[in-house]
Amino acid sequence: MSNSKKTCQIGFLGPSGSYSEEAASKIQGKPIAFDSIMEVIDAVDQNIIDIGVVPIENSIEGPVGVTLDLLANDYNLKIKNEIILPIRHNLLLNEDSSIEDIELVYSHIQPLSQCRKFIEKIGAKPIAAPSTSAAAKMIKGKKNAAAIGTRKAAEIYGLKIAAENIQDFENNLTRFVVIGKEDHKPTGHDKTSVVFSLIEDRPGGLYDILGEFAKRNINLTKIESRPSKKKLGTYIFFIDFEGHREDSDVANILNTIKINTMKTKISYIKLLGSYPIEENE
Repeated sequence: MSNSKKTCQIGFLGPSGSYSEEAASKIQGKPIAFDSIMEVIDAVDQNIIDIGVVPIENSIEGPVGVTLDLLANDYNLKIKNEIILPIRHNLLLNEDSSIEDIELVYSHIQPLSQCRKFIEKIGAKPIAAPSTSAAAKMIKGKKNAAAIGTRKAAEIYGLKIAAENIQDFENNLTRFVVIGKEDHKPTGHDKTSVVFSLIEDRPGGLYDILGEFAKRNINLTKIESRPSKKKLGTYIFFIDFEGHREDSDVANILNTIKINTMKTKISYIKLLGSYPIEENE
């Protein structure tokens, strides 16, 4: 009788050679490439894969809006882990090209923004691509085009690294989240993510909610707002805070906030998951 365990299938934003693949490689299992963040998350939802690894924020450029919006509005999935990856961007060229030849620089919109000063310095035009590895694949054979991407992408697609560490700021970290059908069991060193919206924009409305955390001495590690997409000037709020949803203090505050939905202070609250904290070194 076989004792073999089913291999965990891990979706990431591909093709191979992306930063998302590098993050996914930190989890034991079989990595599977998808063409977009939405396809990764949808594949988890449809049980095509077990988990997905997607970027959610960067220390330079801030939130990855598509990830936040999909988790808030379109899917009832959970964050079960986070992965913090140091990002070192490289300028990738074809072997017969030099930086002086470059007129176009391809990459995902986040790396293009993170390397804005470098791109301006070489006098090139930024061109958005689905991912860094897709950009590397796209420039193959184009003498006047470069890509911003990983060392692995250079190896895979037969490109050379013309410049290293070209990001505008040295402390460049991207936070990825692992998406699944369930979140993580308590470890004693956890954080919880939720999203909520207010019934109306009024003085002290947001404080009424956030003040509950201060009363219980619960540390908020992130506050982010996104347009609600329903009406101009209305927002949804993402917050991360220390503690697990099963901790008594956290369970009490989540219950208090839910009670506020009945008192018409907030229109809804959605738990995105509780998961272990990965230290930012």
